[in-house]
Amino acid sequence: MSDFSIGVDLGGTNLRIAAISTDGQLLEKITLGVKVTLGPDHCINEMCEAIRRLTEKYRRGGSFLGAGIGIPGIIDMEAGMLRKSANLPGWSDYPVRAEIEQRLGARVFLDNDANVAALGEKWLGAARGVDNMAMVTLGTGIGGGIVLNGKIWHGMNGMSGEFGHNMIEPDGVPCGCGSHGCAERYASATAVVRMAQEAIASGAAPELAKAASADAEFGAKSIYNLAIQGDDQAQKIFRRFGRALGLMLGGVVNTLNLEMFVIGGGVSSAWDAFAPTMFEELRERSLVYAATAPDDPLARDTGREEGAAAQVVSRTRKKTIITRALLGSDAGLYGAARIPAA
Repeated sequence: MSDFSIGVDLGGTNLRIAAISTDGQLLEKITLGVKVTLGPDHCINEMCEAIRRLTEKYRRGGSFLGAGIGIPGIIDMEAGMLRKSANLPGWSDYPVRAEIEQRLGARVFLDNDANVAALGEKWLGAARGVDNMAMVTLGTGIGGGIVLNGKIWHGMNGMSGEFGHNMIEPDGVPCGCGSHGCAERYASATAVVRMAQEAIASGAAPELAKAASADAEFGAKSIYNLAIQGDDQAQKIFRRFGRALGLMLGGVVNTLNLEMFVIGGGVSSAWDAFAPTMFEELRERSLVYAATAPDDPLARDTGREEGAAAQVVSRTRKKTIITRALLGSDAGLYGAARIPAA
């Protein structure tokens, strides 16, 4: 058995811990519920107990290299602290790295969850073999990670990749960051639900209204299901979503001019509902993308039939590839585990 490391994906609902070998084999995964109301110490204790179980089991056949932890929020990379997280109330200025290292007596690496997801897709996913790429995660909000020369680019203080807070509507919807018209207010799960509620309130969306009244968990997935069934108002919402995402990506592509941009997160499963509008907007808004777009980006993104061979050809022709993530919710686990092994 080869050497291994531990990857941890800490979210507001679930805590997932995996032992992953240096060649990318997922040895075992543990999923726990996060009881955020009990505070960070309780969660860290449960995490460390799971890490101990995995390391004791797998170190018999290889060396344990350390643990990588992906956390949503603003990370102080030097101090190893979580400064602020909307999904983890009560964790502000919490010394995550020090607390885990003290309990485990092992090397611990802390990073933003979108950063480690980007690294995971670069290592084993859609951007495998691509040294310069960025990932956009579409969930409750919009996250992002940038990989340059095979390594996460953190910026000055670890806050790079905040793509969701690029402004696309100067006088748009207020955002929790204090600005208005941020991209995540139009291209996220929260945004999809908001736009649906507005359509229902206007009286123009009877099918959405019916679905909302019948489904206690009415959300972006429910609205997507109506869109693929042909409901005009639901389709309109995802076209608006695609336009907003295209506007945001246009600026990012113009600025970074990277080989590949990977779209992940839960809402990326609605790709067929928003991607056509997204690509149309990109061609209009981004000089760089218009000059480097593949002939048929949707065909390639939807099929991904040629895998690595297609990526090699695309890079040879200097095309800007925008595609969906391949690793799903495990991208963060792989990326977090990759950090100690790199």
